[in-house]
Amino acid sequence: MNADSRISVRKDVCHGKPCVRGTRIMVEQVLDLLEAGKSFDEIKEDYFAELTTDDIKACLRFARQLVQNEEIHVTEERLAG
Repeated sequence: MNADSRISVRKDVCHGKPCVRGTRIMVEQVLDLLEAGKSFDEIKEDYFAELTTDDIKACLRFARQLVQNEEIHVTEERLAG
């Protein structure tokens, strides 16, 4: 199962932000909850009852795929001194 089957990006839904397909739950919202230390079960029980574990995993895969395919330009930081 890939993230594409569970994640939808439509300009007429949530201003084009990636969402769990069939909902208005943005990937960003799920990632924020995970960053805050919420478990998959907490997210499903306390925030978004319509999500499944596979939906939450798809959000993580979607984010990973974005980072994996992003070209990063590294610049050297200069120390003050």
